[in-house]
Amino acid sequence: MGMDERKFRILQAIIDDYILTAVPVGSRTISKKYDMGLSSATIRNEMSDLEELGYLDQPHVSAGRIPSAKAYRLYVDQLLHQGLLHSDSESAIRAHFLGRMRQMEDVIDHAAQVLSNLTNYTAVVLPPSGPQPRIRTLQLVPVSSNAALVVIVTDSGIVRDAVIRVSEQLDSDTLYAISKSLTKELSGCTLKEAVELLPQITGRMQDNEKLLQGLNSFFQENAGSSHAHVAIGGRSNILNYPEYSDTEKARSFLSLMETRDKLASIIAQQGEMAFTVRIGPETGVPEMADCSIVTATYSTGNGQQGTIGVIGPTRMQYNRVLSILGTMGHQLSELFSDD
Repeated sequence: MGMDERKFRILQAIIDDYILTAVPVGSRTISKKYDMGLSSATIRNEMSDLEELGYLDQPHVSAGRIPSAKAYRLYVDQLLHQGLLHSDSESAIRAHFLGRMRQMEDVIDHAAQVLSNLTNYTAVVLPPSGPQPRIRTLQLVPVSSNAALVVIVTDSGIVRDAVIRVSEQLDSDTLYAISKSLTKELSGCTLKEAVELLPQITGRMQDNEKLLQGLNSFFQENAGSSHAHVAIGGRSNILNYPEYSDTEKARSFLSLMETRDKLASIIAQQGEMAFTVRIGPETGVPEMADCSIVTATYSTGNGQQGTIGVIGPTRMQYNRVLSILGTMGHQLSELFSDD
């Protein structure tokens, strides 16, 4: 007994119906809602075979069937060769990126929000990976009599900023002069290199102890993060689905959303595949045992590659998600490749 065309059509109908309703599907439902030219008895027999093959589960004796992770995997493998984006979603994505935002992090944050709004799932966007970004400029801007905003802009467009304590004797002209000096010394350095060089540079600035302490803490904090920026959109969207109505399960998921480094390592797509789809246990993450993770990539003009991903229940609308991710990845690639 194997998977023939009729069994696959019935399985596809069951998955489509369960994605929409989250209710176990019976043979009578398939017979009435989907024009297959088959009797309820025939469908019921095929569903029994599909259950025996491991594609369907029956949560209760009297209930209908629900798709298994194996069923979703077969379904998604078929979708990876097709799936068109609805024109309204494509237009929405294009409209959101018509006005180019100058900072990469602005684009990434915005992309995560757009992606979560269009899919109604949780969206995660990672910046391009590649060589460590190098400092382009460093600026110190006074915000009060004893505090200044330090802003670093890197060659990849990533911006780092923080408020640090400074001496009350440092006026805006003095801070501007220090900014020029530090930019000259640190331009072209990675953040980690800057941490090593800072003591040598600041050894000539002993009169500004508060400023030096603030700069040192700032550099060390930013150089120590392996994923300095992870954009998350719709982190609580999963609570809209009955699979996560259990309080403890929902709390575990939301807690995972707060651990950005771990989340980034889960989402980061490896290899050259256009898409990856991990279903249920395939995620390898206990908190996501009832979730699926779908990811796609985008690229920049200098050959670096970033990742966009969607996290939702296993009964995800895979065809729509794959299509939206494909268009989003294309739009981001065009945006970051446009000099």
